Amino acid sequence: MQRPVWVLGPAVLLAAALLATVAGLMAGGGADAPLLLDPGPVVRWGLPVAKLLVDLGVAAALGALLLAVLALDPARPEFGRAVDVAAAGAGVWTVAAAAAGFLSFVSVSAPLAPSADPRYGQALGTFLTDVELGRAWLIMTLVGAVLTVVCFAVRNVTALGLLGLAAALGLVPLAQTGHAGGAADHDLAVSALWLHLLFAALWVGGLLALVVLRPALGPGRLAAVLPRYSSIALVCFVVVAVSGYAGAAVRIGELPSLLTPYGAIVLVKVVALLVLGGFGALQRRLLIRRITAAAGPAARRGWFAGFVLAELAVMGVAAGAAAALARTSPPVQEVAGSELPDPTPAEYLTGQPLPPELTPVRLLTEWSVDLLWLLIAGFGIAFYLAGVLRLRRRGDRWPLHRTILWVLGMLLLIWATSGPLAAYQDYLFSIHMLEHMLLTMAIPIPLVLAAPATLALRAIERRDDGSRGPREWIMLLVHSRYAQLITNPIVAAALFAGSLWVFYYTGLFRWTVTDHVGHVWMVAHFLIVGYLFAQVLVGIDPMGRRPAYPLRLLLLLATMAFHAFFGLAIMQRSGLFLADWYGAMGREWGLPPLEDQSWGGGIAWSVGEVPTVLLAVIVAILWARSDEREARRRDRAADRDGEAELAAYNAALAERARRDGAG
Repeated sequence: MQRPVWVLGPAVLLAAALLATVAGLMAGGGADAPLLLDPGPVVRWGLPVAKLLVDLGVAAALGALLLAVLALDPARPEFGRAVDVAAAGAGVWTVAAAAAGFLSFVSVSAPLAPSADPRYGQALGTFLTDVELGRAWLIMTLVGAVLTVVCFAVRNVTALGLLGLAAALGLVPLAQTGHAGGAADHDLAVSALWLHLLFAALWVGGLLALVVLRPALGPGRLAAVLPRYSSIALVCFVVVAVSGYAGAAVRIGELPSLLTPYGAIVLVKVVALLVLGGFGALQRRLLIRRITAAAGPAARRGWFAGFVLAELAVMGVAAGAAAALARTSPPVQEVAGSELPDPTPAEYLTGQPLPPELTPVRLLTEWSVDLLWLLIAGFGIAFYLAGVLRLRRRGDRWPLHRTILWVLGMLLLIWATSGPLAAYQDYLFSIHMLEHMLLTMAIPIPLVLAAPATLALRAIERRDDGSRGPREWIMLLVHSRYAQLITNPIVAAALFAGSLWVFYYTGLFRWTVTDHVGHVWMVAHFLIVGYLFAQVLVGIDPMGRRPAYPLRLLLLLATMAFHAFFGLAIMQRSGLFLADWYGAMGREWGLPPLEDQSWGGGIAWSVGEVPTVLLAVIVAILWARSDEREARRRDRAADRDGEAELAAYNAALAERARRDGAG
């Protein structure tokens, strides 16, 4: 009686998704023949269906992998079957992505009829390598193919976790195309679309994997695994809702646009999301309790089957609506900066108009939201407070100042990545440098002193069924050879100081300024490097062997001198960094570009030294407290043994004096 559940589940999801895709295309006109260069009905209907199959393949692959590495026991058959599901999903992903890439080429090259002519093959090769859309589909195909092969060959949990992370990053090129590629707020649109694609896939794929794995889980395992998926689904629901709202706001604009065909399909997705939210609430409050308390396996299967089939049907509707939206014209016209009438240099380079002049008031009022870091900081605060609350409920204490420091650090991260610094860093080198200094030197200090890993290890329950939960992954990371390497004092200091020169004097700087993906990498890199350096100096969380306090102060003095030298080098530089960018903004306010760059060097020198001095003070305080603890330890030992250590020392001195006198 188990077979119909894991057969019907995927069938219901696919059928609902296909029906919703067809209905959405008919309602929104996404498959209508264009007035010019019609590629034919096969392409017009086949391309959105291929994209739908890509989405479902990505969901099956990534959802099953996530469930395997976070919820399942590698020693049980359930783990192997989950990886097999991931391999099958990756196979669908690969074939569908290849088909979508070819159909996209046919769609944009309608005058060229498919043929065996070498020129047609050359045109296809040019599309796949030189055109952004073609490259995105080629990368998607290659990522899916690699994932398929590795899932068949590898059963190591750590390797599969890293593979899943790499596959998630492989979705970025696809997020940079489509409606996000030419949106007015390109950066927000790209982040929203990538987050939406990824977390919707994890949500749908996790439930699909749970259904397929139902026979392998056995009567008792479902009650253990389902709550873990439910926690994952809650996070996915929040991210999908926020990213969906942000993406829709960019493409729809004013509320009356909801009355357009595009807006109507968006409303269908909104209703589906609300229904799925209700399913999630019922799952956490009712289904898990029913499955655990049901009289026998048959009752458990009945509750599980009926619930998840309905949920998968709604997920299919949402997936189909998303596929139809990808082929439906949004109300807001999407144009690049170079396509604007008489664009200013700022509009041409950034695709957005020049912001108003930076004033003290606008340091609080001007915002440019980076959805990724906003969500990371928001979840960081929520998870930290949840951990503190869990400790208090069981009677354990957690220092209040650590909680305050963590919240302060996360709020500062939001201000740096989504506030005025984010709004002006593309136009003013000095603001870019201020953001850099905050990320690498100021924000990590309160985060390190908040001891998040220690809190997590104390608050998260230990798994005893062989699976790896968040606590086990943190333990693995903290005690890994890689962590020991990067927390080595010399390595951490080299990364901290050397990154400045490598970043600003190579092509990395241009990439981070001109590409949103590069900017996200910059934020992550300097935040992590700064965190590692602060962890080595003043960290509380567990790590490898900590350096002696004199070495810590020596490293601080070296980095202080290094920052001063780096800042002076920028101040005395006669040429501009990225002259074709910062020198071509054509802004109507602010300092001349070279003078602004000199201010940036001053910021690197002066503002960067303030956190360094603070770190030196903290290290000195910790050193003094360490000496006090050592003195108290010795006093307690002396009280216990009657100062035997001192007596032995005095006796040794007396014996040495006697021998010297005898000699």
